[in-house]
Amino acid sequence: MILYGRMLEQTVDRKQRAVFLKELVITGGKVPLAMVRKRLASNAGGTRAPVLLVHGFGQNRYAWHLPARSFSNYLACAGFDVFNLDLRGHGRSLQFGAASAHDVHDYIAEDLPSAVAEVRQHSGHRAVFLVGHSLGGLVSYGAAPLLAEAVGGVASLGSPYHFTRGSLTLRAIALGFDGLRRAGLPHRRVSAPLYPVGRLIRTLRRVADSPFYPLPVRGWRAGALEPHVLEQHLRLAFDRAGMAELRNMFEWATARRFGGPGRDYVERFEAMNRPLLVVSGANDDLAPPVGVRPAFERSRSTDKTYRTVPHGHIDLLVGRDAPATTWPLVAHWLLERAA
Repeated sequence: MILYGRMLEQTVDRKQRAVFLKELVITGGKVPLAMVRKRLASNAGGTRAPVLLVHGFGQNRYAWHLPARSFSNYLACAGFDVFNLDLRGHGRSLQFGAASAHDVHDYIAEDLPSAVAEVRQHSGHRAVFLVGHSLGGLVSYGAAPLLAEAVGGVASLGSPYHFTRGSLTLRAIALGFDGLRRAGLPHRRVSAPLYPVGRLIRTLRRVADSPFYPLPVRGWRAGALEPHVLEQHLRLAFDRAGMAELRNMFEWATARRFGGPGRDYVERFEAMNRPLLVVSGANDDLAPPVGVRPAFERSRSTDKTYRTVPHGHIDLLVGRDAPATTWPLVAHWLLERAA
């Protein structure tokens, strides 16, 4: 269902601006999910293919679209019909009553199938390309095989198929979660707002964005985002952290298996023969290439591509150099397959 639509001029990157048709779309069913749809206003001849953007852990749709730099607007300028999704419990979806997930399985089994069905309804029932960042890529790995021909392909950016691999800090945290699990910690659906964290980091930005930052995990490469772009990301994209989702990911790390024991995500994904693009950031301290690349290596798709770009976790999407590296890489891959 389209709640409203309007024409507006927005920034793509720096001085590049364009006029877009923006629509707010809500999925049907018991869990209403919100998506912002963007198309280039001058696309009178239609769009190349529908693209569904899936944000990562603790984020929302603004991970793909900041006032100063917008990956979603870039893809719309390339001719795509772009749908920017807020998963349940995040962004506008939470405002419309979609409470936090019980675990990641809710995203895989319910959210993405519902979003893809809605996208196809508005976009001529064409196959939808899933583009996911971080956890959003893993959710896309899990959901795409269920959706079969409704999915045209999957592109993941900084998505750790083997979470914590390559990071001693994250491995130590995973051991702590495993200890709590063994101690019988109840599995509760609780989420905590990340806005205060974003506000704190903004206050300490000069330290957080310097080479002298004392913590081993930052989330972006020092100096990779201009101060105003980093400020916008911390203010807008930092959303809510679901404890169940976080626990899922660390349990997967302990089990050394995407999806953990008892799920067939791995078998379905690795057997899926759909186009696959796996992108890792060489300076990503949350999802190092050694943990991202196995998705490419283990996939049996006859059309699979792996690339590494010189970025960290956040700057993969909205860093200073992303418009010249990540963005055209993804757009070119989509264009070849949308044809």
